[in-house]
Amino acid sequence: MGDDRTAGKNRSAQTDRTTQTSPSAQQSTSGIPAGVLVALLVALLALPGIGARYHLQGGFSFIHCLFIFFFSLNLLICYWEVCLYFRWDHIRKRAEYWRRRQRETGRSSAVEFLTGRVPLSQALSPTVWADSWAAYSPIDSSYTDRSTLGFTVDIGNGFVTPIPTVLLYAAFSVGFLPPVVAGIVGVALFWQWAYVSSLYWVSFFVAGRHAHVPRRELFIYVGAVNAVWVLFGVFGMYISTRMILDGSYAILG
Repeated sequence: MGDDRTAGKNRSAQTDRTTQTSPSAQQSTSGIPAGVLVALLVALLALPGIGARYHLQGGFSFIHCLFIFFFSLNLLICYWEVCLYFRWDHIRKRAEYWRRRQRETGRSSAVEFLTGRVPLSQALSPTVWADSWAAYSPIDSSYTDRSTLGFTVDIGNGFVTPIPTVLLYAAFSVGFLPPVVAGIVGVALFWQWAYVSSLYWVSFFVAGRHAHVPRRELFIYVGAVNAVWVLFGVFGMYISTRMILDGSYAILG
């Protein structure tokens, strides 16, 4: 009996160590890097819209492709944000691991997550993508605190914007909505993205979260990543306004 209890304790301790030292509970040495998987998923989401417009109009448009890729990226991020809401307890626990891992290795937790391999069978695993928020927590701890602006605006985007995003994705691709209607939806949606992303920047710096973040990570993960939503928000408002005024999708090319 004593040997059994000892063996059980050893197995339990080994399991705990494995869970704590693995970069992601769902990652392994097989599969493809998470960052590459993100690019593939966005491309797969964008393909139907680009293909449909090519089939209908016999050509490609740079502006149309740009927005279809952006809509596809947002849909993927929305999925992550839903995971943020439903897997918050897991994220909070994993955040401790990533902070400790970054201290021990001196390597960015965000880089380690994106280069970690994900088996294709787990390409849409909520646990894998919830871990992206935990890996980001050494940069911004907002996602381990439900009372913060960062947490609130991201889960808001995750639950609210998928439907209008899909509407604009389809309207831009096959024109199933009157251009004026699509333009009105676009103005509202793009304004929300530009405003909320700008507000996130303000809250991040006002709260002093930038003080402990290396300049390179600050530029890439806080500045450049959020700039995508700000810039597309501003450009999207212009495109949507032109659609309203012109009564046409011609601005898309």
